[in-house]
Amino acid sequence: MKVLPFTLLVPDDKSVISEQVEKPHFYPHLHRHDECQITWIQEGEGTLIAGNNMHAFQPGDIFMIGANLPHVFKSNPEYFVSDSGKLIRACSLYFNPQGVMASLFNLPEMRSSKTFLQNNKHGFKIPTAYSKQIADKLLSVHQSVGTDLLFNFLELFDNFMAIEDAEPLCPAIYSSDISDNEGIRLSNILNFIMQNYNTPITLENVSDVAYMTPQAFCRYFKKHTGRKFISFLNEVRINEACKNLISGKKADCISGVAYHAGFNSITNFNRVFKSVIGSSPKDYIFNYKKLNNIYHASA
Repeated sequence: MKVLPFTLLVPDDKSVISEQVEKPHFYPHLHRHDECQITWIQEGEGTLIAGNNMHAFQPGDIFMIGANLPHVFKSNPEYFVSDSGKLIRACSLYFNPQGVMASLFNLPEMRSSKTFLQNNKHGFKIPTAYSKQIADKLLSVHQSVGTDLLFNFLELFDNFMAIEDAEPLCPAIYSSDISDNEGIRLSNILNFIMQNYNTPITLENVSDVAYMTPQAFCRYFKKHTGRKFISFLNEVRINEACKNLISGKKADCISGVAYHAGFNSITNFNRVFKSVIGSSPKDYIFNYKKLNNIYHASA
């Protein structure tokens, strides 16, 4: 299973690569590439693993992913079921500020843009309040050619720099310096966790996947993710719970969501949820609906 690196085919006549995909699910393997990536999720749900962090995604979400940051848009399990009828759709842009676009970003007029990229080297999630505006600009880049494409790209970048309170994809101190072999091993570990989070995963189970003793695995996992294994597993479960709490697809009550996400105690679920999200499940639902109403009112 080849995971790292991932090479994009760059056309000779373009400095910004654009693509619009419609598939049963996203590319399922942890990977990285020299290009920065901007992806607008038009259809599909799942979890974005970026560096040592996770972000639930749903239609309307837009992510800017930094160059060489290991990442994977992990579609929900139901997207891998044969004949499910489910599809993902996404529009993405790729650009390399250190490659073919280096001359542009080295211009004096682009100094603030270059600084912006350096300050946000791992990328960020676009706040919901800016999603429609950014999506329109992204689509204009995708649909344009020649000098119009560059003009629209620069306008899109200006919109990025005007965003306040963007959510970083992972901590600034995270290092994306990881070998190909380690990338494959880490991908296998993450895939195992993502596929089995709602079952009673033990430290011994996941250590076997990594071909390590439990003690060696704990040191390895903390080194490459910045988290203890149980903390990471809880975050995966809470991310899944968050998606189900606001979708209402999996269960009609909080306890049902908790058990579906792999918790066998509602008390433990509430405690872990608050430690990860910073609020109770009920408050999370209330705040989501409030923000969603504000967004639709302004759209």
